[in-house]
Amino acid sequence: MSLVVFESGKQIHCAECRQGPLRHLVREAGVPRCLDCADLGHLVYLPRGDAALTRRSREGSALSAVVVRFNRRRRRYERLGILVEEAALAHAERACLADAEARARRRERDRLRRAAEDTRFTAAFAAEIVRLFPGCPADRAVAIATHASVRGSGRVGRSAAGRALDERAVSYAVRAAVRHADTEYDALLMAGVPRFAARTRLAARIEAVLDSWRPVPPARGPSA
Repeated sequence: MSLVVFESGKQIHCAECRQGPLRHLVREAGVPRCLDCADLGHLVYLPRGDAALTRRSREGSALSAVVVRFNRRRRRYERLGILVEEAALAHAERACLADAEARARRRERDRLRRAAEDTRFTAAFAAEIVRLFPGCPADRAVAIATHASVRGSGRVGRSAAGRALDERAVSYAVRAAVRHADTEYDALLMAGVPRFAARTRLAARIEAVLDSWRPVPPARGPSA
């Protein structure tokens, strides 16, 4: 279990030595203490951003702590970096410099692999759109698939159902695209219309576009 150090934007002073205001502090028995009083004052701060440097510094440090800050908008603590021993950081920096070229080549290989995977997945997603909505123009299907499947976007194409090309997930992506591109949905939101009210107002128009793209049902023969 990692030690946790908090970054504070408030005017907080150490309950023991009265030093402050504190940028970094720990909480012991519910009261704030500075890093010196918590026996962490000899550690140096390493902000997040370099995964290899962070991992090597933490592994080489006999004592370390995670630095977090509370995000009020998201209502959760977010990791900012770590505190490690200065010697461990220096050793990690030398190790990272020594194999920087090899790690750069590996990152480039990984980038190319991910790009190829993304291209294949976007093509499969677009093909599934055309299967479900054969009236959808091919370039529009590609545009919808590209938007829905951006890596790290959190959009429907990157959900578990989207990656599995689930019919409901693909249809949801198409419906969302029609809503934003073929109606004044975005303008209604900007005008202050509640989201669900705007969707209800435009539901018939969205469905009309989707119906024009759906397969034509086979004609029924004359009844006997």
